[in-house]
Amino acid sequence: MAAVPNPPAVMAEREAPRPHDLLWASDTLEVLRSPSPLPGWVDAAWFAAAPLVVRRERAPAGLVPVGLRGEQRHQRHAAYLPASAMTRRTPPEILARTRAWEPWGDAAGHRCRLALRVLAPLLDELPWAWGITGGAGFAIASGLPVLRESSDLDLLLRIPRKPDPAALQKLSHHFAAMPMRVDAQVDTGHGGFALAEWLRGGPVLLKTGDGPRLVADPWGAAAP
Repeated sequence: MAAVPNPPAVMAEREAPRPHDLLWASDTLEVLRSPSPLPGWVDAAWFAAAPLVVRRERAPAGLVPVGLRGEQRHQRHAAYLPASAMTRRTPPEILARTRAWEPWGDAAGHRCRLALRVLAPLLDELPWAWGITGGAGFAIASGLPVLRESSDLDLLLRIPRKPDPAALQKLSHHFAAMPMRVDAQVDTGHGGFALAEWLRGGPVLLKTGDGPRLVADPWGAAAP
């Protein structure tokens, strides 16, 4: 396993976790509850620094649905973290608000860093909170080397009410001009979907805590 660097300084919050938030816990592997045996790549040294990623699932009371992410792209495992074991929470918005990518030294993330310098001012002008998720968010928050030169830049937009698509269409044109694929997800507060899918028109796949649903209007779909 690659050496674990010191992560950059990122603000921590203790509010209730939401999908895409990054969580840390003391003795992570000891407190996790996994419905199946942990895979062989799960390493205590890695998870001493690696955060857990909150999944979108309706979990039993007192448990947070999380995903374990390893050093390789295919290394993923679903589990649950007792809420009482959580010691730190970093939501995607904090990474954007603090410009946490600037002190981030990962060479593989150079293209993401350049893209964020261009996109951040444009996103800040919009009336919605936004953040960084996926491999870039994980790497920026933890300092761990999970990105590749071919990695996408994953972004999250929190849009609780149906917007005028014109502003988002313009934003998508800026995404297309970036040196890597930019994958933007919209979170309505009760589900999430791909921005590009909505802009194409027609039904979209809305991911909810009870599973995915194909809906005509992701904002009009009542929370389950």
